[in-house]
Amino acid sequence: MGIEVVKSVCGLCVGSCGVLITLEDGRPVGIEGDPDSPPNQGDLCKIGRASLEYLNHPDRLKYPLKRTGERGAGQWQRISWNEALSLTADALNAAKEEDGPQSVSMVHGSAKGQMDTFLVRLANAFGTPNVVCADHVCHVPKMLAAELTFGFMPGAEYAHPPACAIVWGANMAATHCNTYRNFASAVKRGMKVISVDPMKTSIAQSADLWLGIRPGTDLALALGMLHVIINEELYDKDFVNSWTLGFEKLKQHVQDYTPDKVAQITWVPVEKTVEAARLYATHRPGYIEWGNAIDHQLNSFQAARAMSMLMAISGNLGVPGGEQETLGSGFRDADPDKASSQIGLRGRWSYELELRHLLSTEARKTKLDPDLLPDFRYVLPQSVVKTILEEDPYPVRAMFVNASNPLSCWPNLQKTYQAFKKLNFLAVSDMFMTPTAALADVVFPAASYLEFDGVQIPPMGQIAQMQRKVAQIGECRSDYDIMNALAKKLGLGEHFWDRIDGFWDAVLEPKGLTFEAFKKADRLTGQKKEKQYKQYEQNGFKTPSGKVELYSSHLEMLGFDPLPIYRELPESPYSDPELAKEYPLICTTWKLEVYRHSGGRQIPSLRRVHPDPVIIMHPDTAREKQIKQGDWVFIETKRGRIKQKVNIADVIDPRIVVADHAWWFPEKGEKELFGFKDANYNVLTNDQPPFNREVGSFSIRGIACKVYRAPS
Repeated sequence: MGIEVVKSVCGLCVGSCGVLITLEDGRPVGIEGDPDSPPNQGDLCKIGRASLEYLNHPDRLKYPLKRTGERGAGQWQRISWNEALSLTADALNAAKEEDGPQSVSMVHGSAKGQMDTFLVRLANAFGTPNVVCADHVCHVPKMLAAELTFGFMPGAEYAHPPACAIVWGANMAATHCNTYRNFASAVKRGMKVISVDPMKTSIAQSADLWLGIRPGTDLALALGMLHVIINEELYDKDFVNSWTLGFEKLKQHVQDYTPDKVAQITWVPVEKTVEAARLYATHRPGYIEWGNAIDHQLNSFQAARAMSMLMAISGNLGVPGGEQETLGSGFRDADPDKASSQIGLRGRWSYELELRHLLSTEARKTKLDPDLLPDFRYVLPQSVVKTILEEDPYPVRAMFVNASNPLSCWPNLQKTYQAFKKLNFLAVSDMFMTPTAALADVVFPAASYLEFDGVQIPPMGQIAQMQRKVAQIGECRSDYDIMNALAKKLGLGEHFWDRIDGFWDAVLEPKGLTFEAFKKADRLTGQKKEKQYKQYEQNGFKTPSGKVELYSSHLEMLGFDPLPIYRELPESPYSDPELAKEYPLICTTWKLEVYRHSGGRQIPSLRRVHPDPVIIMHPDTAREKQIKQGDWVFIETKRGRIKQKVNIADVIDPRIVVADHAWWFPEKGEKELFGFKDANYNVLTNDQPPFNREVGSFSIRGIACKVYRAPS
């Protein structure tokens, strides 16, 4: 067969980077970025370059498994696909018959392609409202805040170079190479940069101004910047007068957030808050690159609301080089006919693909977490754990987990473990045996993106690309095929397809394309047309009033704060001074360049780059505690303790430590549950209220801890 190069799309994260796969006699032997693919233009991160290691790893799950011994004992029997699907369907239907569909919870991981939408479709057809994912701490708090303020999710326009950027709780250099490429180009063209981050990242080191904030206090800083911009009249008066509601109420509200008060809360010096506000407001157009750190805290939604107000009153919405409408998300959309991607395809959160109409009003009333924003459709992991353990307001008996590892990423892992042990039935679909899969009754072997055909649409929905099958490992099937087959076994076949190609036909149907036709087209992009700026001048903003709603009557009507109010974090030196005596340090976490969330620790090339879980400490803190570079230390909170390796660096405040997250150790084996409790940050996090009032975020960042040397 010789050498062949196949165009495809990487499916290891949401980026949808185009790849060129080299085949030798039909077998993939090389992978690199596709220079013709718009999302990445030939770039490919370390994770993407490790795709073949994922594909061919000796520990890949290759066929369905049934537990034969005690849960977590690592005793399995190979079974057929028919038996695995039948066992799972029988268990889920038995729970449904005994305690109602709400007694079954379905879980998906961070988005990869359309599989999350497919799982929500399965849940809606089955009748359970209890779908769990990471949206409460990943993207959706920011998206909902922006949509409720001015009607769309904003993003930078680099073609018209911005004059100023605030990089707020983001480190694109390590976690989003495509965005960082455009960002670095704008910096070379003179863009000013303000970095807001507890740690002096590579972006912060080269920024014009770094604000080393206390983790979790971003809302207070944003309100302090609004105070300066409004009181010094640096805002866009014409825009504010013509296109906002509630400015006078906002002006009065932010008088309580003086730079002096904000400095006490955030640990950012007064002069730096003032300088940042002036720099951002006077260098237009500007934009805010906000990261997931904003979502990881008690004030997540309202922090994003305050940042949305900064964008608006500074006159940066819809202007060249400013904040553009980048995502017609469909998250809040109730129109079943609306396609949910910019190129007119059905994408993530598509009403029709999710079959939202199948979940009855009565079923929705049984959903856990009824007091969150009605636009937030998911349930919280901490609520599911509590319900499993306490069986209140009803029992949760069974769970199907797709492409997720809750025993790594849910809060208070000790309690999560207890809950999963109590389940009557657990089925998990994954590429590898994980701590969560090790507790399952049935495990499905999921295919990698190299093992099935599909359509990849990145989050911004601006392009669709063909993902092509180039390999087959064992009996692995795509997550789409697994869920489609499970739906039929559950008796829900009328809402699914004979072959999974039918799903892709449904995705492509608004463009009049079939999946077979798209395979030949290979790629679909939106028609290039002249950019239209300030579209609100013709159509208004996509809010009830048609204006930017600084003061939100809608939130007020629902019982939420119409203007952002900073609430002190639980377990902080200010909310609990007695606790701070025992736990004097503030712990936060960060994303690692070589791992996507909890995945990848078994991949040799990635593990060599970052072999151990690491905690970063300031030299003064380490000296005080007689800790040296490379020492192993315990990090302890009220929930428990973990062990990580010390890196001493003058990049944080001495009162703060920065720990790795989501660690588990594939090399420790199933009988130890892969050491899921040994170094995982979520052993430390709190699953008890208070949570964010609007979307239920818990405090991942900014928790009280102590650090001390571990025995050698």
